[in-house]
Amino acid sequence: MSFDVDVFADQGDVSSSTVSRSRGAAVGHAALPLDPERLQRAKRSYASRHLAPVAALRLLPEGPRPRAGHLLLARVLRIGHHARLELANGRRATLYEGDELVLVYADRYASDQFEAHVPEHLEPCHLVAAGGIAARCVSRHERSRRPTEIAPVGLLADAAGDPLDIRRFAPLSLPGRPAAPPGDCPRTIAVLGTAMNAGKTTTVASLVRGFRRCGLRVGAAKVTGTGAGGDRWACLDAGADPVLDFTDFGFPSTHRLPVDTHEALLAGLLEAHRRAGSEMVILEIADGLLFEETARLVSSPLFRRAIDGIVLAAADAMGALGGVQWLSARGLVPLAISGRVTTSPLACRELETVLELPVVETGEIAAGLWLPEPALTGRAVAA
Repeated sequence: MSFDVDVFADQGDVSSSTVSRSRGAAVGHAALPLDPERLQRAKRSYASRHLAPVAALRLLPEGPRPRAGHLLLARVLRIGHHARLELANGRRATLYEGDELVLVYADRYASDQFEAHVPEHLEPCHLVAAGGIAARCVSRHERSRRPTEIAPVGLLADAAGDPLDIRRFAPLSLPGRPAAPPGDCPRTIAVLGTAMNAGKTTTVASLVRGFRRCGLRVGAAKVTGTGAGGDRWACLDAGADPVLDFTDFGFPSTHRLPVDTHEALLAGLLEAHRRAGSEMVILEIADGLLFEETARLVSSPLFRRAIDGIVLAAADAMGALGGVQWLSARGLVPLAISGRVTTSPLACRELETVLELPVVETGEIAAGLWLPEPALTGRAVAA
């Protein structure tokens, strides 16, 4: 694991001046007018896509303390791991030093990339996700390059000088008390993973495609993760309609949110799909089963009541075995194993000797050759 606490040590006047200004900031600093053309020229990230026109938009170059969800204008200092930014329309734009970007502050947890937290001040930090997440990297996977370095120009603010939070523009709202999913919510298959990059999104898209071949109206949803468009585009291409996730409720990331907010997101997504007329929902939960927030959500009574079945995506045979055992200890039995492990016939053969579960390639699912029957007949996740 690599740690990046000193990545700005050689940034000279840019870093030191920005840090001194922001650490001296206090409530009451003037908001400066922001030229609309300057904002128009900036590269606007996917995470900020719900930002709507605001009269007399302002810029706060000093204070207040950044919060998860705050929108900011930032300048690229040095290109690192993320050399491209996913724009609001999904195009990946090449970054250059000196570019100005519209980003959103948020925490990130990605075991194959970065762990990052929202900084306490408007100081140089990092672009920690291609979808447009600004945070300060505290650790990184050794295969990841040092993160792209950015310097905040200022927080975006309204005419009153109040910082703009992306939740202010969200098209969906959380339910007040998500003690239970909607009583007539669509049948729902949850795709869980043994780890990051285990093949969850490919499995989700394959299930969407397979159920579409059955003539069902299929929606897709992602409860947790970091805001980016890749999963959305994959599900749209497979035929899902609508495709919704936590960003539609105004959360650029779900890391470090309390479990009741995760439960509210789950209930809210299912309610939105019910209203949209989805007959089947394929639900993705980010990261792996051992990620604390995933574990809490999957272990919650709400999850058990809401889900008709589970498909486990695994990267290897031993991970699949451990994942099944972990779920079984919580009274949950997957309907099948899929994901990256199924690209290896030998790994599939190993699994078949130790598990009495179908091991299904994503291509078979997409072709409709295997689909989870309990999802078509009623809720069946408990052991």
